[in-house]
Amino acid sequence: MGTELVGHCVKEDNMEIPSIPPGFESLVPFTLKRMHDNQVSSYSRSASASEAQKNQLETEYACNGNSKTIKARRRRAWIKYTDSDSSSCDESDTAQNIILRNQLPKGVIRGCEACKNCQKVIAKWHPEEARRPDLEEAPVFYPSEEEFEDTLKYITSIRRKAERYGICRIVPPPSWRPPCPLKERSIWERSKFATRVQRIDKLQKRDSMRKILQINQEKRGKKRRCMKNGVGHGNGIQETKIPGEVGVYEAERFGFEPGPDFTLDTFQKYADDFKSQYFRKNNSSSDSGGNRTMLEEQWLPSLDDIEGEYWRMVEKPTEEIEVLYGADLETGAFGSGFPKNSQQVASDSDIKYINSGWNLNNFPRLPGSVLSFESSNISGVLVPWLYIGMCFSSFCWHVEDHHLYSLNYMHWGAPKMWYGVPGSDALKLEAAMKKYLPDLFEEQPDLLHKLVTQLSPSILKSEGVPVYRCVQNPGEFVLTFPRAYHAGFNCGFNCAEAVNVAPVDWLPHGQNAIELYREQGRQTSISHDKILLGAAREAVKANWEYNLLRKSSSNNLRWKEVCGKDGILSKALKTRVELERVRREFLCHS
Repeated sequence: MGTELVGHCVKEDNMEIPSIPPGFESLVPFTLKRMHDNQVSSYSRSASASEAQKNQLETEYACNGNSKTIKARRRRAWIKYTDSDSSSCDESDTAQNIILRNQLPKGVIRGCEACKNCQKVIAKWHPEEARRPDLEEAPVFYPSEEEFEDTLKYITSIRRKAERYGICRIVPPPSWRPPCPLKERSIWERSKFATRVQRIDKLQKRDSMRKILQINQEKRGKKRRCMKNGVGHGNGIQETKIPGEVGVYEAERFGFEPGPDFTLDTFQKYADDFKSQYFRKNNSSSDSGGNRTMLEEQWLPSLDDIEGEYWRMVEKPTEEIEVLYGADLETGAFGSGFPKNSQQVASDSDIKYINSGWNLNNFPRLPGSVLSFESSNISGVLVPWLYIGMCFSSFCWHVEDHHLYSLNYMHWGAPKMWYGVPGSDALKLEAAMKKYLPDLFEEQPDLLHKLVTQLSPSILKSEGVPVYRCVQNPGEFVLTFPRAYHAGFNCGFNCAEAVNVAPVDWLPHGQNAIELYREQGRQTSISHDKILLGAAREAVKANWEYNLLRKSSSNNLRWKEVCGKDGILSKALKTRVELERVRREFLCHS
């Protein structure tokens, strides 16, 4: 009697419900005040009177699994509660206000005493503040079974139409359904992978180290002046902590920190739980006695809902949002989603997928790809990487190493949202990002190489940068072209695999990348000269077989097309030789 149970919360009749949600109240500093004997006796005599007064209550948030408890805590007379903003100093509190404004309340509480992988999602989506960008869709291609047989030939056939978008989607024929070894029980329930912690609210809206240090310096100067003038809180000068000190640590270490390990089974539960909690709907109902009860309705948000909410969090965050991403997982260690041997297929009809050109384990070294002349198994370039995502887990704006092509296949799960910018507009994107995030780029000129920074497509579009949307579904490929910036996020639990490729038409882009890396002092991951000379040697052999032995194989014809006076390979080789001649001539005369 006198209590009403709503979910896991206990509420008393005489309890004041705080206007601030539990766990979101600011933690103001307080000091213990020594009480003299006369004060104690005075307090004892006035105890009965004070009982009649209205109790001042504070709220505490306690997490135990998925339960919430609201507790009342009476203010103690022997504790002096002070407000750090009540300084009577004449100086402006601008610096401190900036710091406090940048400290967002926790939107996700991950882990508790009982379980480190549980989560409590306090934040909720704001559909009325959605910021879904208005973009044109990237092209989608539907190859026939005959066209689908030769992988690089098909990519070459769509390049002229698709390259001006920077990105495109390829939907295989309905009959192409490769088995996925990752779904075997031994892998699904036992194999573990590492995750990264991503702060979605800081992908775009974060301060540089210089700005945070400047704010802290101003705050320290103000504190010293206040102490010098004898201005403090209450009866004496009080030592206060600068809230911005945390900001210094965050700016210095910003990146995607290591997260907990999961199996595919446990990560799916974690991802589904986050999505259902975040996109919950609250409805109220009344019983016969007029008591109102809040009910949480579970429902599936649309892709438009998720996209609008994602960019709201990136552009105008209201809470700290932490998600996990199993990114850049080496298939050599964890396993590939494509079959690599006959033991991984259930029937003879599936053996064709082992040697398929669309199997990403074969894709980088297909005939016609100059990466076949790179002998090293470079992880992420020649050996595919896996990406196991949850809702809002992100891949930030970047281009592929050496401006290579990339091919991404989704094995299962919720859609993946992509955004692409044509390679011809790469400089426009870089200029726009430097314009809107000048402090970050001044502090870290190679920021785009770190893959930790987003910028809204709406902002890029306003700066004249063409951005195209691409929604990838399970069983579909996404192809990105040389120097095409791309970014995106996952709409829920999913698994994708990606690798690079380099048809002969990539060679000029690869040479430009090498020159750019030299200017930036950036380390290369492949030897461009080694690849170029390997391609030239193979072309000479193919032309000899075609012209003298009359062997008209598909491989010989492919190399014949890129040779000759105006051939791509011939031009790339001549350009490289001329660059080397000029460089050596300069060194000899310097």
